[in-house]
Amino acid sequence: MTKPTIAIYPGTFDPITNGHADLVKRGAKIFDQLVVAIADSRRKGPLFSLEERIDMTSTILAPLNNVQVVGFDTLLADFATEVNANVILRGLRAVSDFEYEFQLASMNRHLIPNIETMFLTPAEQYSFVSSSLIKEIAMLDGDVSEFADPIVQAALKEKFSQ
Repeated sequence: MTKPTIAIYPGTFDPITNGHADLVKRGAKIFDQLVVAIADSRRKGPLFSLEERIDMTSTILAPLNNVQVVGFDTLLADFATEVNANVILRGLRAVSDFEYEFQLASMNRHLIPNIETMFLTPAEQYSFVSSSLIKEIAMLDGDVSEFADPIVQAALKEKFSQ
């Protein structure tokens, strides 16, 4: 069986968590190339700019030779086609994620029938971790060292001290 050439792992990564990094590391073992696609997501009002999210994510994932980090502000289906992806990689933390992710996968199958969606679950210690929770804990001066890289910790500290 030939493994897929290019997978795309989309998200807002506001900021990247250890759970995200875990999925990328595991995905990098499965695929020849993994594109971490960071959505601009201005309508969600991210804490970090797209450039800041790309920089943090790129630095954290730099040891992975077959991983590329890029930003995008188009429809995921169009972007996946543009980078010649043949798999969309998505993370499922909990059963509550499934309905939304199933809906996305179904819509993407309709829009780009030649690209499959694959789901990975995070390592158990990250199954409850989300960027939103990390931001909230950091905003209240809590310890996020178990959930985020030191680069993210420093960036959060800087954002919330302003």
